[in-house]
Amino acid sequence: MTKIKTPCIGICSTTSLGDLVCRGCKRYGFEVINWNAYDADAKHAVLKRIEKFTTQLLSSRFRIFSVPNLKLGLEQNAIPFDPSLSPYCWLHNLLKKHHQQIGDLSQFGVYVLSDHAHLELQALVEQVEEELLLLSSAHLDRYQLSPEQKRQSSPESK
Repeated sequence: MTKIKTPCIGICSTTSLGDLVCRGCKRYGFEVINWNAYDADAKHAVLKRIEKFTTQLLSSRFRIFSVPNLKLGLEQNAIPFDPSLSPYCWLHNLLKKHHQQIGDLSQFGVYVLSDHAHLELQALVEQVEEELLLLSSAHLDRYQLSPEQKRQSSPESK
């Protein structure tokens, strides 16, 4: 089995700001801290959760019509991506790291769906990031935090 790499994209808000969910890779703080101690199955489970949320949000706004063009664009711009994950995760990495330099998404084999075509790419990326963070935070709150952890992380306790 190949070694599973960290999904970190170099924008960690759990270690620098104390966020419960990283604004960069969308892992939970305890997953960031314990990543190197996780076995392959645990790492895979984390990546699959992030992949599911990312694919759900991006596929409702974008269509990838050429995976080879997307892959080539990522490689040419030195943007890391995990080939074992959905191309929508690759697209997320592209948008997160490179959206300000993109003039024409079609060069990357991607277009914006008509329901979202009225938005500037910057606004669309911000919308996706906000919703992805909300979805990840809701999942953390619902399935991962104990009642004590929930009390400690609530705004009233700070």
